[in-house]
Amino acid sequence: MVDSKTPQQILYIVKESLNARGASTIRSLGRAFRSIDSYNGDRKIDKEEFYVGLKEYGADISKKEAEVLLDYLDTDKDGFVNYDEFLVGIRGKPNAKRQTFIDKAYFKFDKDGDGRITAADLRGVYDCSSHPKVQSGEMCEEEVYVKFLQNFGDKNRDGTISRDEWNDYYAAVSSSIDNDDHFITLMITAWRL
Repeated sequence: MVDSKTPQQILYIVKESLNARGASTIRSLGRAFRSIDSYNGDRKIDKEEFYVGLKEYGADISKKEAEVLLDYLDTDKDGFVNYDEFLVGIRGKPNAKRQTFIDKAYFKFDKDGDGRITAADLRGVYDCSSHPKVQSGEMCEEEVYVKFLQNFGDKNRDGTISRDEWNDYYAAVSSSIDNDDHFITLMITAWRL
């Protein structure tokens, strides 16, 4: 019986294949993602697209290994790898320098220290009163807050952002920015750190 590879070992093989084909910057990884997603262009890669696409990029992996890797990268467990999951998987988690600013922003908003950011924690920072849908009467301020939280990374839609959700969101943002200083400047500016 042949020992099976861990998801990390398979990911290493894929990273090496992508690097050998020149896919190391955000732009080139975006092209690689679009190429793998070329069958239907839905910005989600299914098992078949993933295996065929990785083979075309020269990854020496089996169909089973591609399935193991897809499951590993599929953090929202919908059976697909989306663009953010792909980038985070290939680029990895934010480095310590970036994570420091991600943490500073999180703790700035988790005012009561309960390990989650709620709409109440964001009041005064994210003002919904002038949101067009609030002004038109389509939504109340609380609905706009909840929508904001969902778009921001509230994966389980409970109206709060956990530390894991915050980190996952910023891992995706971080993976799409090549330069550390640029990422840190964005964090400082966006959250007034």
